[in-house]
Parts: sequence; C-alpha cells; structure tokens
Amino acid sequence: QVQLVESGGGLVQAGGSLRLSCAASGRTVNSYAMGWFRQAPGKEREFVAVTNWSGRNTYYTDSVKGRFSISRDNAKNTVFLQMNSLKPEDTAVYYCAATRSGGWLRTTSGEYDYWGQGTQVTVSS
Repeated sequence: QVQLVESGGGLVQAGGSLRLSCAASGRTVNSYAMGWFRQAPGKEREFVAVTNWSGRNTYYTDSVKGRFSISRDNAKNTVFLQMNSLKPEDTAVYYCAATRSGGWLRTTSGEYDYWGQGTQVTVSS
C-alpha cells in the first residue's frame, strides 16, 4: 500500500509562486508515474500534470503549460509541483496521485491507484 501526503499549499497573490510536495510512504513509487490533479469548488477534479518514473517525461494540461513544472526526487520518494505566475483560477485543492499502470501518460483520475488527501491553494486577485 502507498500513502501520499501533500504539503506546500497556502494563500498567495496573483502572480506569485508556490511549490507543492507529495511525499510517498509504505512502498517506493520510483517505478510509478505520478500525477497532480486539482478540484475547485463546484467543479470536477481535473488533471494538471504527470511525470514518468524517471522524471524525464512530463505532460501538462494546456492551462498550466509554461507556468507549472512537475519533478520528482526518487531518492526521497517525493514529487513536486512548482507553480509560478499563479492566477485566481488556479485556486483549488491539489491532489497528487500514483499509478501502477503500464505507460506513463495518464490524465484521467480513474487511471490512478493511490491518492493523497489534498492541499489547498488559494490565489487572491
């Protein structure tokens, strides 16, 4: 079993930056693709970014391309989401997730096996 714990959320002004972390425990996730999703109030959970097991391959939803960056440190069993140039529409609860599925490019929540509890990101205008 894998436990994921996110941290790093908070309140930031538009244009600011935050760095989210997702620490895994219980089992190494070094061979798993790792993703970030977010859910705003009244909206469905949406895909944000994903990285393959090594971190060499990444993919982002269009709305965050050029502003967000996903990375991982397998030695620390941790995944990061660097968020720059934040906008009020980025306000949401951010979740990290891990998938054991073959292939790394997973963009739907149903393809992920493990989830964290989420961390709130609020961007004020």
